[in-house]
Amino acid sequence: MAPMKAMKATGAAKSMKVMKMKAVRAMPKSGIAAQVAESTGLKKSEVTQVLSSLADIGATEVKKTGKFVLPGLVMIKTRTKAATKAGTRVMFGKEVAVKARPASTVVKAFPVKAVKDQF
Repeated sequence: MAPMKAMKATGAAKSMKVMKMKAVRAMPKSGIAAQVAESTGLKKSEVTQVLSSLADIGATEVKKTGKFVLPGLVMIKTRTKAATKAGTRVMFGKEVAVKARPASTVVKAFPVKAVKDQF
């Protein structure tokens, strides 16, 4: 108990506390529409319609061909995950019973090189 009191006296306990991060929120559709409307000179309602149609086109294209690219921003692809058999696996040193799962399709998004290079 004595070492803990010494740590509290020196203020080391403050540095050991978990720092709370401020919640980061993504820009909503209306915020994107407002910025695009401001930079292009279009009406916000027109830009909102364009964003909605772009989302619809992207979803149908990914479903149809398995790939959709927004040039200069992101590439969206589908990937097939293989089926898994039921059985037992060792996880974190313990044997765990695992259920069988069928093969599934997963949608993944990849930033293009220009976006990666900014970070």
